[in-house]
Amino acid sequence: MVLKFRRYWQIADVLFKYGFGIIIQRLFPGVHMFRFCRTCPVESAANEYQRMRMAIEELGPTFIKFGQIMSTRQDILPPPLIQELKKLQDQTAPLPFEEIRAVIRDELPGYEDFFDGIEEEPLGSASIAQVHRARLKDGTPVVLKVQRPGIESIIETDILILESFARRAERAFPEWKVYNPRGLVKDFANQIRKELDFIRDGTNADMLRNNMKSLRGVKVPKIYWEFSRRRLLVMEYIDGIRVDNVPAILDFGLNPKRIAQNGFIAYMTQIFGDGFFHGDPHPGNLLVTRDGELVFLDFGIVGVIRPERRFWFVQLINGMVARDAGLMVKALEGLSVRIPEQSREDLRDEIYSALLEAEGTTIGQFNFSGMTNAFTTILRDYRIRVPVNLMLMLKVIVMVLDVGVTLDPDFRFREEAEKFMAQYSRRESLIEQIATRARGSTIETLDGLLDMPRNVNQMLKQLSTGTIRIDIVDTDIRRLQLSLDRTSNKVLIGLIVSGMVIGSSFILRESQIQLPQLVYYMAILSYLVAIVIGFYAIYRVLAPGGYEDEK
Repeated sequence: MVLKFRRYWQIADVLFKYGFGIIIQRLFPGVHMFRFCRTCPVESAANEYQRMRMAIEELGPTFIKFGQIMSTRQDILPPPLIQELKKLQDQTAPLPFEEIRAVIRDELPGYEDFFDGIEEEPLGSASIAQVHRARLKDGTPVVLKVQRPGIESIIETDILILESFARRAERAFPEWKVYNPRGLVKDFANQIRKELDFIRDGTNADMLRNNMKSLRGVKVPKIYWEFSRRRLLVMEYIDGIRVDNVPAILDFGLNPKRIAQNGFIAYMTQIFGDGFFHGDPHPGNLLVTRDGELVFLDFGIVGVIRPERRFWFVQLINGMVARDAGLMVKALEGLSVRIPEQSREDLRDEIYSALLEAEGTTIGQFNFSGMTNAFTTILRDYRIRVPVNLMLMLKVIVMVLDVGVTLDPDFRFREEAEKFMAQYSRRESLIEQIATRARGSTIETLDGLLDMPRNVNQMLKQLSTGTIRIDIVDTDIRRLQLSLDRTSNKVLIGLIVSGMVIGSSFILRESQIQLPQLVYYMAILSYLVAIVIGFYAIYRVLAPGGYEDEK
């Protein structure tokens, strides 16, 4: 609890420092009277979005991760803020190796028996984990991904604070409700908790390696499960250079265009073929070996697309490539996106205009990134919410194309995309989708028909015996019942506290009576407990929103 309140003050100080004190004043009225900006000077040239990014970086790992994940939500955040969030770097100063060694020892007791040596100088250091080279007893080079000590408790505390902020934000800023702040925080909490589990990270790597085994020029590190644990992941070490280091790639005697082609094929296969794709393809997570293989790293973020939805993802990209706004709208509806009927034609017109502006034949002319930004801006303007995985998919394609342009400025996106879309459209044809759904509906209907005689017979028996019951549920009555239950609980607590105070008073007043010393201590303890409960109750009543948080 003390850690949580201390963290509240730290966050308030940072927000005041970067000029966002109005948010704190709206969320926590009166707090500004107790806090003041200790290090206020901020670069005068920084605009509000730059200051947001700077504040997030100062708030630490949880908020950096939150910002990185929110950078995929182009459907709800303005483009300038998205561009700033994409600059967030998850890099921190490395911890002393003794602290890292303690985690290794906790996760793998007697680790000295398995490793011939572990390099103390880290290969990389991020907010959640630190990476070190090592060597197994048989001489195999490996990499150890070790979770930073104490990071899980820090993240859990910050998640509680973010949840509190989200609840208060929906009350203090009613216009934000359309963005569902609590839902966004919930999705983030689920994602970052997955990233804290390195077993899941390794499982994702295994699945991706199995899916990519038939592709040439692509490699995923092997996981050594016998040494891996929840906070320790041991994987194959692969020597390579960053994918955006074109001069070094040329020095290897490799063709950057071939690597760009391999990467594009790999990601299109992952997204549209397997429905399971690497979700963070920035250049630091993609290496190139001397043999020209493209190596994937860091599997904490992955996208998953169910088979029955994959068809509509393909159709959405088809619509972009073919300049078919109607097909794009139809694909969105196929993904269960709700589009107001009165906005349908205007939406098509705006999407078509955006498609025309992105028209071209090469990656330089057909601006897929610009098209994606325009498309998501339109969705935001119409307040149309789309699946998280759709936004992640678009972000991944844009990032892959950015890397592709770096490697091959003449990369022909339209030709390659049309080839892949045609291939997967045939495989995931609408007829097959309809046939699959028809088979499922037929089985469900037959099952219902077979159950009908038994259900009818049971209903007739209940009617004849008078035991049939009709339940009528009214939302307002249920709310009233819950409100009465909460009120009665508070009255009960008040009576108990009053009884504790009165009883303790009698005991302490009658000092002439020889009672065991323990009784006096218990009376004093009761007083203290009653005072704590009383102050807490006053705080809950007077705090902004009162007991509304319980809803």
